[in-house]
Amino acid sequence: MKSINRRDFIYTGSVLAASVIGSRAIASPNTNHNVIPRWRGFNILEFFRPEQYHLTPENKKMITQDFQWISDWGFDFVRIPISYPCYLQYDIKSGIPIRKDETIKFREEAVSAIEWLVEKAVSFGLHVSLTLHRAPGFCINAGFHEPFNLWKDSEAQEAFYYHWEMWSKRLKRFSGKQLSFDLVNEPCFKEDMNDQFSPNKPIPGAIYRQVAKGCLAVIKKHNPDRLVIADGNHVGALVIPELVDLPIAQSCRGYYPHYVSHYRASWVWKNPDDAPMPVWPGKIDGQDFSRKSLEDAYKPWVELVKSGVGVHCGECGCYNETPHAVFLSWFNDQLDILTGHGIGWGLWNFRGTFGLLDSGRKDVKYENFHGHQLDKKLLDLLQKY
Repeated sequence: MKSINRRDFIYTGSVLAASVIGSRAIASPNTNHNVIPRWRGFNILEFFRPEQYHLTPENKKMITQDFQWISDWGFDFVRIPISYPCYLQYDIKSGIPIRKDETIKFREEAVSAIEWLVEKAVSFGLHVSLTLHRAPGFCINAGFHEPFNLWKDSEAQEAFYYHWEMWSKRLKRFSGKQLSFDLVNEPCFKEDMNDQFSPNKPIPGAIYRQVAKGCLAVIKKHNPDRLVIADGNHVGALVIPELVDLPIAQSCRGYYPHYVSHYRASWVWKNPDDAPMPVWPGKIDGQDFSRKSLEDAYKPWVELVKSGVGVHCGECGCYNETPHAVFLSWFNDQLDILTGHGIGWGLWNFRGTFGLLDSGRKDVKYENFHGHQLDKKLLDLLQKY
């Protein structure tokens, strides 16, 4: 098998997850009803890059229009993944590694810009999921330098809590119906935090529980009704049995198998030319994949729903190198399975390589939509579910 990086979990996650969930009983009523809403929408990446810390009038106009279109098309959800240096006084463009004391010095201009983004989304009737894609001491995408490790160092954990307490205070006026907090994107443990291709492994459940409880305490102190979500362990792949007795929902991923979702993606394949051509259904790299494969992959998450724990799929979709017909066939099966169990979803982006607009696919007959390239077949599929 060819060498890949962080999304190895997509290849093996369903098998690992099944063993984890099966090894520990969940003392909750068995039900097919998801206890959280089936939100459907998109990830909005305005603060995904660490060097972005403000919104220009042009940005605001574009975002406002995007939210209008998202709402008009019948969707009700946006997830906002944030790189925390975006809203620090620290200047990432300096090239100087961030110090511990700089991880908790906030830049008012940037915090206000993110607050504006939340308020604008809410004004269009969209539920907002705010998440730290890069948090003090951790990010799934390496290539940066952190002064500590979120999963090992108490100073990093205290900084992490400090951030969530700040957001809890700043965004207190938004109701639970309008806003939820997704603690940290795709947690895992890396031995070499500076190498994006460094192997990763699950975080010990006791440590994940400790960190999640610390966040929960500071959030609930200011927002008793705030929904808190934890991304699945091992890059979103594994349900987290250590959290099922806490008032925390869990978030899975819609990237199984990576052969389809991340075909030729440079952050997954060391050499994109090594990526085998995806098909759906069919055999890829010597393995058979089908709807049954997807059902098996989601089974632990379905069992979690039945146990009474809320589940949402915070990220899903397909990189623009995958043949469009393969993508749509695979994605139809995925969305049908999620919908059948009341699990909502967030396409990785609205505009861009995974998106509905301006995705840059070479095999799509786009429709012109207010000067943008609209993937109408993808829109029709999303609206179907």
